Amino acid sequence: MTDVDYCVVGGGFAGLTAALRLKQAGRSVALLEARDRLGGRTFTEVRDDGTWIDRGGAWIGPGQDRIYALMDEFGVPSYKQYTDGEAMMVVDGKQHRYTGTIPWTMSPWAAMNLGAVFVELGQMCKSVPIEAPWAAKDADEWDKITLADWLDSNVLSKPAYELLDTAIAGCYTSAASEVSLLFVLYQMASGGGPGFVLGVKDAAQDARPVGGMGAIYRPMAAQIGDSIRLSQPVRHIDQDANGVTVRSDGMTVHARRVIVAVPLAIASQIRYDPMLPVDRSFLHQRMPSGSIFKISVVYDEPFWRRDGLSGQSAKPGSPATVTIDACTNTARPGVLCVITEGPIAREIGQLDEAERRKAILGELVERFGDKAGSPVDYIEQNWSVERYSGGGMLSHAPTGVLTEFGHALRKPCGRIHWAGTESSAAMCGWVDGAIRSGERAAIEVMEHETATVA
Repeated sequence: MTDVDYCVVGGGFAGLTAALRLKQAGRSVALLEARDRLGGRTFTEVRDDGTWIDRGGAWIGPGQDRIYALMDEFGVPSYKQYTDGEAMMVVDGKQHRYTGTIPWTMSPWAAMNLGAVFVELGQMCKSVPIEAPWAAKDADEWDKITLADWLDSNVLSKPAYELLDTAIAGCYTSAASEVSLLFVLYQMASGGGPGFVLGVKDAAQDARPVGGMGAIYRPMAAQIGDSIRLSQPVRHIDQDANGVTVRSDGMTVHARRVIVAVPLAIASQIRYDPMLPVDRSFLHQRMPSGSIFKISVVYDEPFWRRDGLSGQSAKPGSPATVTIDACTNTARPGVLCVITEGPIAREIGQLDEAERRKAILGELVERFGDKAGSPVDYIEQNWSVERYSGGGMLSHAPTGVLTEFGHALRKPCGRIHWAGTESSAAMCGWVDGAIRSGERAAIEVMEHETATVA
């Protein structure tokens, strides 16, 4: 039995930030993490040669002020994502090399259709209030249809449809038919619009922390200290008028309040007594995660740069759906990150590792030449089978969920408070959103403490 002021469940960026801010405010904290590591849906691995690989969330961009503030706090610099050279789209078996956002080397009709859809999505996002997307003027209409429904009605070019389906639905690691249009618009609006979500330079993949995300979460953990307990999956949370009792496999914590900072589907696996309000309980059941492989393919050097390529490529429907240059700030060794999401990720997950590697390297050879077939290392991360992540980088809302249950995303349930990137109105889905949510939750529990004293 451990008695503390506050308990935090989950050691990703949301939970670590909440615990850090509480500790800095002079409160005693117990942070319980189910895994044997910290970082949650980020995971930085340091190789024997000192090279670091981000196996989960990795990129940062303008407007993500809270992660930049945390980096400043711990002296972590950033470096720009490599964008020199041409990107590549493979459509109908043909390679299109281009610069900018839209591959104008496609047919003029397809390119125009792509451009028009981007503009339309941007205008729709502007009408969504990010603090309460369910209150948007067209919320009921947009929450009744999926992203696939909207694309079917608005994208007439087959190549444009395939690219948009890959780019947008991929953000939610699910098929476009699984995701509410309102949720898509809300998530895009929370980052500033489709240009930010889908872009690289001056957008969501503009830069990276030197040393990876681990260079941020490791010093956070060091400051929190022995308040962290790993390999402690929480099974029960009981609350009464005197506080909360949080039980894991190996310990029991009594606290004034608890912050639950895990993905929604994982939060549903905890037993609450008394039971959560119906809307919050149903929200847990209705916001799943999707499937994603993130594969880092390591070479002696980034040979694609010499060939005039940026490393960005996309081929809808392929085992290597998207690639991006993932080199460290030293540019040696060369690292290509392969990201495959949604239904295709589930398909390649059924292959054995050797078959999957053969398929992935075959795709890279097709795009980048024979050198791509001989990596010095190949590192897979299948988030779909991560027990305590439940799938991809962001839980998503199917149709009807935001308008019915969205109001419960951030509302405390008695002495239980909620954090996690899904609960952040700004930068929902990014590490920055997780940090914002942790800071909000820390303020919430301390404000209740102040109100009680008054």
